[in-house]
Amino acid sequence: MIRVFADASGLVLEHKGMFRRASASLTIDALFVAEDPVATAHDLWVKGAPTTQPTAPGAPIHSQEVWAAGVTYLRSRTARMEESKDAGGGSFYDRVYLAPRPELFFKGTPHRVAAPGTPVKIRVDSKWNVPEPELTLALNRHGKIFGYTVGNDMSSRDIEGENPLYLPQAKVYDRSTALGPCLLVSDEALPPHTLIAIQIRRGGVPVFTGATEISQLKRSFTELAEYLFRDNSFPNGTYLMTGTGVVPPDSFTLTRGDEIRITIEPIGTLVNPVA
Repeated sequence: MIRVFADASGLVLEHKGMFRRASASLTIDALFVAEDPVATAHDLWVKGAPTTQPTAPGAPIHSQEVWAAGVTYLRSRTARMEESKDAGGGSFYDRVYLAPRPELFFKGTPHRVAAPGTPVKIRVDSKWNVPEPELTLALNRHGKIFGYTVGNDMSSRDIEGENPLYLPQAKVYDRSTALGPCLLVSDEALPPHTLIAIQIRRGGVPVFTGATEISQLKRSFTELAEYLFRDNSFPNGTYLMTGTGVVPPDSFTLTRGDEIRITIEPIGTLVNPVA
């Protein structure tokens, strides 16, 4: 496993606790278009110059789109049904959870993605907003899963619940996504007990904590990737968020000034304030 950090000077690679500055030939795009991204990252780590861990890493994205899968956990199905029941959309999410075809939707472009430590946003026309902590797959241009990062799929639950057709407005807006703190490049699958944990702090005090294991996912990563690449091309590769199994109670909404901390080991912790 190699962790790839992006900063203002390029890329830093970490392997077994040692950090090396990659040559200029290694970019995030170079990994996503490589035939074997894992071998490419390892080769360039070997050739890199010793350095230290970046103090202010950026989001590990360059030309990639970000897509997302919905209703992949039972908890998400239940939350979506509850929020949309008054609009007559409650059964939609139950049917998606059970259907052969997954829900996949466009989430963002690089300029909409918040880096670690930079603010994510809540919509000015929404009163019920939550973060969604998600393991996010890195897929190369051929649809091969070669890595993982931590993702935050910011969601306006009142807008989505008003009408399922409003999903793009509830999900896609400036700084509605955060990725980081690095890209974990590996040809080894993460173990089923891998934990996705979230803590939301308000005034430095935790106001919500939750966790789930990726074993609770209804669909496999390869299934989600295969559906995404059906009749669709990604010349620079893409990120795919795999859904959330942690949803705050209906009484909870984010407020400006909150801090969101999402941890998935061995990737790390993604921290973003809310603006």
